[in-house]
Amino acid sequence: MSEPPRSREARALAESALVRLVRAYGATPEFVLLGGLVPDLLCSGAPNAHQGTTDVDVQVDLEIAGGAVNAARLEAALTEVGFTPDSEKVWRWRDKTLAAAVIKIEFLADLDYARNGETVKFNECEHLGAANLRGTGFAARDWDLRTITSTVDGKEISVEVRVATLPAYLLAKAHAAYGRNLPKDWYDIAYVTLHNDDGGPDAAADRVLAVFAADLTGQTDTALSELGANFVDEHAQGAKAFAETMVGLHPDLDIDRLANDGVAAVTLFVSRLRRQ
Repeated sequence: MSEPPRSREARALAESALVRLVRAYGATPEFVLLGGLVPDLLCSGAPNAHQGTTDVDVQVDLEIAGGAVNAARLEAALTEVGFTPDSEKVWRWRDKTLAAAVIKIEFLADLDYARNGETVKFNECEHLGAANLRGTGFAARDWDLRTITSTVDGKEISVEVRVATLPAYLLAKAHAAYGRNLPKDWYDIAYVTLHNDDGGPDAAADRVLAVFAADLTGQTDTALSELGANFVDEHAQGAKAFAETMVGLHPDLDIDRLANDGVAAVTLFVSRLRRQ
């Protein structure tokens, strides 16, 4: 089944779903926000808006470490706000109560004792589980506590949420791009590498090296190598995906310049990390 189009309108609904869930949870959850809602938080000064998202991805290693009480509380909160589990994928829950879009919340883990791609069931839960995906664990290791505000039932509601930092987000995204080879991942990486509030690709590389220098080996190094290959020049898949997505959102921009900007940013970022 193909995914619905990402959009700013869908992003607002996804953000509202997150706020509703956290409010029902009744405290700051242990999970860490990771995915399509994050670029806006990391790139608040970007001159052109991010594409948006249709879902909420959260990394749950810390939630799992909290034990069965946390997991049961999270499942109860999901049910309370109207989410229902996918019949085959317990790590995906959907809110079908909205007329405008179907919003998904997906739960991701990175546990050494489980295989990559394996589904991990939560103790004391009837349905809730997580997809075990390598690379998402960077988010559980480096996060910031942020306030997120959205309109819920006609009122502005604010909650505190753990959000993946710039280095955690970019390394997790590099793994995602390596694992599934989707244009949306290349677009997200190039966008955040270019427009992050820290100051661009050099600053992004500095942040990664400051926190995760010892982790840039094995599959992470492979993922970074593949990322660089997809931005080797303006005709490469990653560069084209970034440029075409940006022009689709902002038709006044120049597609050739966008492709070259993506190449320059990602090449610099990857080369800094792989020669460290």
